[in-house]
Amino acid sequence: MSPVLDTAFIPPRDREEVVRNAVWESVVAVDIDHRPPAEDLSVRIGLGTVGPLRICSARATAVTIRRTERLAREDEEPAVFLGLQVTGTSLVAQNGRECVLGPGQFAVYESIAPYTLLFDEGVDHHFLRFPRSALALPDRLLRDTSSVTLGPGNPTARLAFTYFSQLAASDELHRGVHADAVVEPSVELLRAVLTTQHGDPGLAKGPLESTLGLRITQYIRAHLADPDLSAARIAAAHDISVRHLYTVLSGLGISLGDWIRSHRLAECRRELSGPNSRLRTIAAIGRRWGFVNATHFSKVFKQAYGLSPRAWRDQNRSHPSGGRTQSPQSDPRR
Repeated sequence: MSPVLDTAFIPPRDREEVVRNAVWESVVAVDIDHRPPAEDLSVRIGLGTVGPLRICSARATAVTIRRTERLAREDEEPAVFLGLQVTGTSLVAQNGRECVLGPGQFAVYESIAPYTLLFDEGVDHHFLRFPRSALALPDRLLRDTSSVTLGPGNPTARLAFTYFSQLAASDELHRGVHADAVVEPSVELLRAVLTTQHGDPGLAKGPLESTLGLRITQYIRAHLADPDLSAARIAAAHDISVRHLYTVLSGLGISLGDWIRSHRLAECRRELSGPNSRLRTIAAIGRRWGFVNATHFSKVFKQAYGLSPRAWRDQNRSHPSGGRTQSPQSDPRR
């Protein structure tokens, strides 16, 4: 996610107020106590939305964040926050409990109760805000699972950390059909984390299974360029057997080999039509996306798009004016 606020470009005297306004308007109303003086204060924030979900990715100097009792009482839209620790450590305190987060760990906390977040070493964190109503979980379960360290020791939480980190960082998933597609699975995955943590596998089984297909295809997309991408690796990453992997994909109408090849070809086509395509050879672009044999790459590319990779690149070459040549008769979609 690209930063939309960087205090390096803001006069020191205005930094605290600008940061406060951005957080209050886009995320939640909180008191923010920056440790360094204004001239040493550094904050970089990226903001995004995915349907009703709000995302804030932040890197900053040391700070303490407090949701006071007054602010919690005035909450108009109750929310559940998911805080993911990227590097360093932080502390979350709510409902009489405290937990320390390290890299790869996260915690949840509610907007309707006071909380404190301590970032003594600085901030490197993703914050995701979920409407409390969307989770539809019992009040006691949410209270019992707030301010609890969630991470590698819980397989569901381990999976969720990877998923939500990618969701926070990927601008592509924040737009259009992609955003629409991930809202429900994101809600169900968080439900699965909290219900397994609370010890109710019956509540968790449905959400995990219903999001498995989406999580698998997102994993494949994220690792398309990896030469060792295989069914065994994909299955292991999701704690399932290879047989179950193929069963899930079959239910989605997906043939694993064909799906990977078509998406790798699409990435090759995108690079070949880009302004920097001539900085690399066609064979190198093919290898980057898993096509080791240049002849085979050229053959399957032409089968898919009706043009060789070289012809596709030449057809989409940029003119000095910034335009591209495109012959309707040789449109690769035909």
